[in-house]
Formats: sequence, C-alpha cells, structure tokens
Amino acid sequence: MLGFFLSALVGYFLGSFPSGFIVGRIAGIDVRQAGSGNIGATNVTRLLGKRTGYLVFVLDFTKGALATILAMFLATNSGAREEIVELYAAVGGVFSVIGHSYPIWLSFKGGKGVATSIGMLFGLNWAAALIVCVVWFVTFQLTRYVSLASIAAALALPGAIGAMLLLGQLTTPVLLYISLGLAALVILRHRSNLSRLFNGTEPRVIRK
Repeated sequence: MLGFFLSALVGYFLGSFPSGFIVGRIAGIDVRQAGSGNIGATNVTRLLGKRTGYLVFVLDFTKGALATILAMFLATNSGAREEIVELYAAVGGVFSVIGHSYPIWLSFKGGKGVATSIGMLFGLNWAAALIVCVVWFVTFQLTRYVSLASIAAALALPGAIGAMLLLGQLTTPVLLYISLGLAALVILRHRSNLSRLFNGTEPRVIRK
C-alpha cells in the first residue's frame, strides 16, 4: 500500500511541475493571462512560437514518461508480480496527469494533460501510444483543430487498449480501466473547447 502511495505522490509532484508557466515567465509573459489562459504547449505555441511550444510539449511529455518509469522501477525492486508492476506504473502515470491538470503551485489550475498523457502511455505501452498519436495526427491534419484531435485521441485510447487485450497482447485489464479514466479526464479538461467547437468559435491552426 505504501508503494502505491509513493508512486502516486511522486507522480503528482512530477506532473505538477508547471513547464509552460515557467517557460512563459522566462520569455517575459504569464501564459495564464494571454491566449486561452492555458499553461499547455498549444497555448504556449500560439503565444511564443513553435520552438518554445515544442519545448513545453517535450517537458510535459517527459513528466508523464518519467513518473511511469519511476513507479515501475519502485515496483520491480520491491519484487512485485507483473500485474502489480503494471498497476504501479499506471498509478504513477495517472497521478502525473492529475498533477499537470491540477498543480498545487498554481492554485490547481493547470494544463489539459494531453502531452503528459502521451508520455505516460509511451512508458506503459508504446504500441497503444503510437495508435493514439496517429489518431491525433490524422484528426489534426483533417480539421486543423488541436482540441478536436486531442479529444479524438483520448477516445481512441480505450479502443486501442481493448483491442490489444482481446488479441492477447496484454495479460490483465488494468490498462483498460486506467485508459477509460484517463480519457474521461482529458475530455473533462476540454469542456470549454467542446463548447466552442459546437458554437463554431474554436480557433483553427492555419496552414502557412
């Protein structure tokens, strides 16, 4: 039980590191007061350009991957069974996404968790992560909506995990349950985007 608590705690504090806010401050801007007000890579890209936005994406991605790997390391070194190792990793990764979305340092107002979720997925199961990335990329190329691509990718995640479970690529349904919760969290964080999409006011990324 202590191991799960430590995995969750480490995951949360890793995830709560406000990459976008800090990078924005270094560049002389509070990203919470400009654009969409979000500290994630998409808003940073709109405000400070692609190079800075990509940096924030990599940092946020790393938080999710590192939290998952550290939790897995903790479980492995405690002699846990395979399915328990998977559960440790999932707990660490999910709490990194929660930390990113609700960081204690910024009054629990953080990003939407997409980059951190992808990092977590690559730490847990790279094949499922690749499927999610393909869904995101195709949706974005067709619509030019970052938010819609993120929502589509979140919905694709449980489908990908479920298919792998049916094909015998996974030994336990742990990741399926985790993926359902993670998809719900990402969609919840995109409530305002969904509203703007329905109203036709969501901004597109314009091709140059």
